[in-house]
Amino acid sequence: MSKPLDRLTLLQTFVRIADAGSISAAARDLGLSQPSASRQLAELEARLKTQLVRRNTHSMSLTRSGTELLAESRALLESWDALEEKHLASEGQIVGALKLVAPVALGQLELARIAWRFQLAHPGVSLDWLLDDQPIRFSELGCDCWIKVGEIPDDTLVVRDLGRVERLLVGSTGFIESSGAPGTPKAAAAMPLLGLTPFEGGKIPLENANGRSSTISPPLKMRTNNIVALKEAALLGLGMAVLPRWFVDAELRDGSLANVLPGWRAPALSIRAAYLPGRYRPRRLRAFVDALEKEVPEIPGIAAPD
Repeated sequence: MSKPLDRLTLLQTFVRIADAGSISAAARDLGLSQPSASRQLAELEARLKTQLVRRNTHSMSLTRSGTELLAESRALLESWDALEEKHLASEGQIVGALKLVAPVALGQLELARIAWRFQLAHPGVSLDWLLDDQPIRFSELGCDCWIKVGEIPDDTLVVRDLGRVERLLVGSTGFIESSGAPGTPKAAAAMPLLGLTPFEGGKIPLENANGRSSTISPPLKMRTNNIVALKEAALLGLGMAVLPRWFVDAELRDGSLANVLPGWRAPALSIRAAYLPGRYRPRRLRAFVDALEKEVPEIPGIAAPD
């Protein structure tokens, strides 16, 4: 008969296979050979006398039994984490794995620095750091925390506000000189716009320091879902773009980008952290979200939440 640890290992391998979407990818994540991961999956199916995964040469999917077992396995592994943390708490250690999803640009730069500092402070924590600007299926991905700019389109999650992202209407110095500095929102409405989906559509609301508001509908020159590509297009002079101040701070200082409408701002966007509800949250997750709440508002161009 297998020891309890062996059973946990089989469940951990199964969960990683389900999350990774393939046995080979899960094997790489776990430091196993593909045949070893396959044998563990086959042993689990044999013990439970049911098929968990349908696989062919092109794809892999969970059976109904596999889908049910995935949720049950996560609960069992979570209980083991709670037990492990309980006995390590007296030693003051924060240990274990965290799977995190962050927005691409912010996750490459400022948020990555927060994450790496967290790991330096807690060397017993391992991070799976994924970057994605698109909505995710939280439970299917099996992540612990989702950091997102804008709305969290899942009301089943617990959401914590981390800060407010200041945004400016910017363009290259050459673009502004050739187009003529607009001076007013009405004049800016005639200038070509580079849009970032899903935030910029046909209309851009603006507000000045006195609380006066104006909505403009400039002609859309180009649209992209990638903020890095958007900044490159703006730097090349293709048009003006709404970009977060933290992301263009260096370019504003060196003069390669300039504020198209000084004194006016696009609406700030909230940056939030979301995680699954439940009676148990790992200590490492609590500590990481606390670190985000403390450090995100310290990023230039991001203010504390309202």
